[in-house]
Amino acid sequence: MKPLVRTGARWLLTVAMVAVGIAHFANPAPFVAIMPPFIPFHLAMVYLSGVFEIALGLALIPKQTRVLAGYGLVALYVAVFPANLYMAVAGISPTGEPIAPWIAWARLPLQPLLMLLAWWVGGDGATKPDAVSQSVSHLD
Repeated sequence: MKPLVRTGARWLLTVAMVAVGIAHFANPAPFVAIMPPFIPFHLAMVYLSGVFEIALGLALIPKQTRVLAGYGLVALYVAVFPANLYMAVAGISPTGEPIAPWIAWARLPLQPLLMLLAWWVGGDGATKPDAVSQSVSHLD
């Protein structure tokens, strides 16, 4: 059951990352709007993150690149965290419409969850028994 859940989650993350990456090119304005002022070249950075989202999302598919893609996505989520934090602190909405502050702040804990998901689905799927289960199996 666990491999099936991991495979389903991997495909869901793949589709989500490719879709969000494409959105960076199709409609970059919301992504540019939440860029912190200290980051240069806002539009170029939005396009660059879109490229990485698409590439890393697709890299989750082949087993040969899956682990690297998982780690790459973790790094990408760390890299885009300042934009999400800036959005919350500055009260900026990606759409230009007013947004409830709690919504912007509620998004922040999603980043570590996405990091865990990327790390998990990027794994090779091998189950390695930990020391406790190895010790217990010797008691049988």
